[in-house]
Amino acid sequence: MEVMFPKCSGLDVHKRMVVACVVDESGRMEQVRKRFGTTTVELEGLRSWLSSYGITHVAMESTGVYWKPIYNVLHEHFEVWIVNARHLAQVPGRKTDESDAAWITKLMSYGLLERSFIPDVEQRDLRDLTRYRTRLLQEKSAAVNRLHKVLEDANVKLGSVVTSIQGVSARQMIEALIADEMDPEAMADLAQKRLRAKIPQLVDALTGLVRPHHRFMLQEVLHHLDHLNVRIDALNQQIGVLMAPHADLIARLDAIPGVGRVVAEIILAEIGPSVESWPSAKKLASWACVCPGNNESAGKRKSGRRRKGQKWLVTALVEAAWAASRTKDTYLAAQFHRLKARRGAKRAAIAVAHSILTIVYHLIDKPDAVFEELGGDFFLKRRKEHAQAGALKTLESLGFKVFLAPTA
Repeated sequence: MEVMFPKCSGLDVHKRMVVACVVDESGRMEQVRKRFGTTTVELEGLRSWLSSYGITHVAMESTGVYWKPIYNVLHEHFEVWIVNARHLAQVPGRKTDESDAAWITKLMSYGLLERSFIPDVEQRDLRDLTRYRTRLLQEKSAAVNRLHKVLEDANVKLGSVVTSIQGVSARQMIEALIADEMDPEAMADLAQKRLRAKIPQLVDALTGLVRPHHRFMLQEVLHHLDHLNVRIDALNQQIGVLMAPHADLIARLDAIPGVGRVVAEIILAEIGPSVESWPSAKKLASWACVCPGNNESAGKRKSGRRRKGQKWLVTALVEAAWAASRTKDTYLAAQFHRLKARRGAKRAAIAVAHSILTIVYHLIDKPDAVFEELGGDFFLKRRKEHAQAGALKTLESLGFKVFLAPTA
């Protein structure tokens, strides 16, 4: 087997140490191994040690966040490859950190590893912000659910009457419950705008068995929600500053059904403002893990379950797909309902997410491109004869004799 990278090194990375392996100066596959710590001073020693052997390429697993300190020190001096841990199945036999490093070195020297996409530092900062915001939004949803649970435990059915328990009217009623200074009629009179039409239902819903424990819990949950809203607003402002140079691209992505500004920001943070790393939309879909799996043996196709990975991007795309499925007279909604009947709602959502990512690829790849809606009747127009035959068959099965005549 031909050696493609003769001057390479494999690193086995841990939280407190890293084991490095290099090929000796004779060029034979006899490895030299050494352990280093993971502090900045120790990693600079690792960099000097690798340079003494004339190393040009370094490979290591993407182990959580522990690869980042090493990458920060080495990437300006060597070509650093971050590889998927799933691609590094250990050979049978003894399992040690040294053997792991040697195995990575061997695979790297023969060119049997594929490097992962590592964005530049600006995009990595943007990823940190959008991912942290996603976590806070999830935490906010959990706090809202906790608010519902406390109200239910107090026999207060406010969530059954108001559309959103986070609205202005609902917030004033909950604060009145905490203060315990109003009767249900007075609290219901706090309703605003269209909610005032439901005052009789609100009186019944606000008549409960509220104890001091419930008031304390409600107060704590509201404080937690207020704190989360402040933190989310701060993140939105910082993300807006970093996204300002890409305002036009954000606007074009926002035109896709189901894709709002938040989802567009997540997509740009995960992919970047350029798609040069992926030669086609299919390659991008494969990297994002929104395409069917390829599992065939002996001429038989087995499970087409998709690979797991890129959870931040996939979550945002699937969220956009569910939103697109509820839009009116759009291609994506028609695709969702067409596939849902045969494959189920979850697989249909993944397929629509795949379509959204394909649209995103072309919008990023072509700066002048804009989204064009194909319409909800796209599939009917494409297979007009098939749709016509299906409708006739359905009517004939119901006992009708149908004659077709084209309209003007």
